[in-house]
Amino acid sequence: MTERLAVVAVTYSPGPALRTFVESLTTATSTPCDLVLVDNGSSDGSVAEMVACADVRLIVADGNPGYGTSANLGVRGTGGEFVVVANPDVEWHPKALDNLLEATRRWPDGAVFGPMVITARGDVYPSARQLPTLATGIGHALFGWWWRSNPWTAAYRLDRMEPVERATGWVSGCCMLIRRSVFEEIGGFDPGYFMYFEDVDLCERMGKLGWKSVYVPSASVTHTRAHATSLYAARMAAEHHRSAWRYLSHRYAGWRWLPLRAALKVGLAARSALAQRVPRVAAGGGAEREWFGNGHPHAAAATQHVHELRIPAEPVTRDLGASG
Repeated sequence: MTERLAVVAVTYSPGPALRTFVESLTTATSTPCDLVLVDNGSSDGSVAEMVACADVRLIVADGNPGYGTSANLGVRGTGGEFVVVANPDVEWHPKALDNLLEATRRWPDGAVFGPMVITARGDVYPSARQLPTLATGIGHALFGWWWRSNPWTAAYRLDRMEPVERATGWVSGCCMLIRRSVFEEIGGFDPGYFMYFEDVDLCERMGKLGWKSVYVPSASVTHTRAHATSLYAARMAAEHHRSAWRYLSHRYAGWRWLPLRAALKVGLAARSALAQRVPRVAAGGGAEREWFGNGHPHAAAATQHVHELRIPAEPVTRDLGASG
């Protein structure tokens, strides 16, 4: 008997994109799927509509605990050696999941596998990147929004590399195939990330145990970013910087790194404030310009999420790109 493949999506009023997600999933694999939606308070009727007309299991989260916590809840409610965690505004390309599953046999030391991600405009998004270092992180933050070809951004994003199957630092959480045993060993996504950086952190913790993150461009999806609006772009900039601070403060923990953490916190707070007021800073560079602020299942939800690195901001009416 063929083992069923678990697919988990976290929803927050995903709109019509959810139907595309569900319907295109049937073309992505010949393996029977158990589709689980973890809903964080949708109010647009799209989740209820899909549950009523498709073979979908619904888990209702308690309040809105954030993306990672909800994904963990969904994974715990499924079985099987591998589980897919994906955003509900992903459109699956034919055989995308079959090709990811085939890659797991070529990479027995792989724990997480990511497809090629195509933007709504048809561009290849740099979804397989190096883990950020101090040099690439600072250089990308300072120069990425105005000097697109700077060497620090290029070293971090790896967007000049040919799309070949390879091990990489981390793959985008918009769509990843995960080896369940490793996911459970490290405790899943860190619930301390409400949104952003939970994928970077997950891949890094797996890597510390000797497991690889693998980019598989023979598998591809389109990430439409259709479920949210750029109205929330300024607030997403604040949330992105808050998550960046959590990630860096954990990486550089201990008294030895106290001066560095202080400098990073001040720098991130300043850049967060600037990004909420200057669209080009929040926009980042290249393909990321069309992505930030309207590319996460919790874009709207995060408007109620207030953190120490955030400052009040008026809604922005134009599309912004990512700072990361």
